[in-house]
Amino acid sequence: ARVKFYEDVQHNDIVVVNDSYPGPEIRVRRGDTVFVNVHNQGNDGFTIHWHGVKQPRNPWFDGPEFITQCPIQPGTNFTYKVVLSGEIGTLWWHAHSDWTRGSVHGAIVILPAQDETYPFPTPDTEQTIML
Repeated sequence: ARVKFYEDVQHNDIVVVNDSYPGPEIRVRRGDTVFVNVHNQGNDGFTIHWHGVKQPRNPWFDGPEFITQCPIQPGTNFTYKVVLSGEIGTLWWHAHSDWTRGSVHGAIVILPAQDETYPFPTPDTEQTIML
């Protein structure tokens, strides 16, 4: 095989979480409350949205920029309080601001509560795939 190098190829920086793409998986149990401290080391403000998490009586931590919260400004941090209620399964979190939606994201794996079983046969193994 021959590999050809094109000198006109551009390299662009993207914003990621903890040096990983996708970002880290959050693994919790149904009914848990999760605290996630986000420190913005980028150049633009952004927020995090917990996609599929209902956040009952907790809308100010839901993440839509300029709707439920102001963006986390560069050089500052914000600690999210994510209240899980009836969710179970695999959901995801993502940036909710402009172009950062394409690179700042990851999975939220919600296992049954400690005293519960899966609502389906317990899997032999599992693999999280982000598409």
